[in-house]
Amino acid sequence: MASLRFNPTNFRDQTTAIFYKPISNFTPFSQPSKISCTTTTSHPSIPLKSPSKRRRSELHSVSESSVSPSLEEVAGITSEDEEDDPTAELSYLDPGTEPESIREWELDFCSRPILDVRGKKIWELVVCDNSLALQYTKYFPNNVINSITLKNAIVTVCDELGLPLPVKIKFFRSQLQTIITKACKELGIKPVPSKRCVSLLLWLEERYETIYTRHPGFQKGAKPLLPLDNPFPMDLPENLFGERWAFVQLPYSAIREEISSMEKTFAFGASLDLDLLGIEIADKTLIPGLAVASSRAKPLAAWMNGLEVCSIEANTAKASLILSVGISTRYTYATYKKIPEMTKEAEAWEAAKKACGGLHFLAIQEELDSDDCLGFWLLLDLPPPPV
Repeated sequence: MASLRFNPTNFRDQTTAIFYKPISNFTPFSQPSKISCTTTTSHPSIPLKSPSKRRRSELHSVSESSVSPSLEEVAGITSEDEEDDPTAELSYLDPGTEPESIREWELDFCSRPILDVRGKKIWELVVCDNSLALQYTKYFPNNVINSITLKNAIVTVCDELGLPLPVKIKFFRSQLQTIITKACKELGIKPVPSKRCVSLLLWLEERYETIYTRHPGFQKGAKPLLPLDNPFPMDLPENLFGERWAFVQLPYSAIREEISSMEKTFAFGASLDLDLLGIEIADKTLIPGLAVASSRAKPLAAWMNGLEVCSIEANTAKASLILSVGISTRYTYATYKKIPEMTKEAEAWEAAKKACGGLHFLAIQEELDSDDCLGFWLLLDLPPPPV
């Protein structure tokens, strides 16, 4: 891996003078280069399996219930356009996928901007895995929302698709932590609160545009019932402190090599399947990141590995870096002296991240000029879903 050498800054001493060092292997953030990241929309889009490849029986049009129009209202739907019915529910498993291989789910159980025949908001269960080989949706009336309903629905997903119970279920809404945790624990499943539900978040964005807005009960302008938390940053726990840090950039080719090495050696960290997420990046594209150096890099990487690291943000107003983990935890990861030079570099780093569609990384090393990483996380800073 290319070494991450430049702009070393002390983690603890906020008054330490920062001396700019010329960069040999990377582009300075004071003059950010244009990043060639092409996506089909303003945010990376999920290339969902084409409905035409699913059997019609896998799409169920919900009728004669409190969460859908009557039979008469859907009677005009023909077999040809059933798969395009916004009131239909989805139960799909990629026929080329071994059921036993899907051990981790991403799940959302929340209201939608859709009213049922009673004038009440419909709730929806949405389940997928990170590859979208598994896709499942089901509507519920708002008067049956509890952990028992969710537990039974999880079992139904497995029964319908011939899946074993998952080992883990990730979810991103803190308000539903009690319901989801209780349902999971009764089934022996580990609940994982995490905003690293990237496939789910992007699928929800797509469903809003292609499904919810076309539903006959859609309520334009309705705000999400359970918006995502964005709490005030807390002090960083002692065990997560590094000793030095630097804003860095790596060409995408080097990032792919680092991820491949991480997966082969079972090193600490996490990757993203950018091909699945619809992000096309040239090998020479420079991706912004943060390098952290510590004499105890290995235990530091191990601690970070259990946090579900989601994103890093440069807060130029507070001259600090914000680390987001889990679903509602934000830490003041580091601070720097508020001088024009560092403010300019932090702004350039954020601009580079935005130009990459939110893509960035965190690298943990023993020294900033080391060629090896003991922890590497590829991160994607996404806006909250519209539902």
